[in-house]
Amino acid sequence: MASVADRRLYSVSTDALVDRSIDDSAVAATVTDEGDKGGGADGLESDAAGYIYATNYEHQAILRRRAGGEWETVVHDPHLMWTDLSVAADGYLYVTANQLHRQAKYQKGKDLRQKPYTLFCICIDAQPVLLR
Repeated sequence: MASVADRRLYSVSTDALVDRSIDDSAVAATVTDEGDKGGGADGLESDAAGYIYATNYEHQAILRRRAGGEWETVVHDPHLMWTDLSVAADGYLYVTANQLHRQAKYQKGKDLRQKPYTLFCICIDAQPVLLR
């Protein structure tokens, strides 16, 4: 199975995931390749209307997948470096730029992160998925 950083998006049947009478191979048979995400991602989020949001660290952008499967750019900014995101009840998408790729662990021992760290808030007029 591909990771979130993969360029492709996959879905799986939630009914199959919660049915404990189904074995792993039957669950795996419900996996669907939903297509290319347009670049590597480190974060995925969804809203109550069914849109999917993906970070795109290769293009310093946040993308949104429409119901028909087409991706659109919500925001692009050179400060969107290795981001994570969350849809909030106030209708905004909150995005942190954590600069993970600049940590010493990934830069031969040298910390290349630059302060200030950034929190973006982008009005998307959407609501989060509320779990019961």
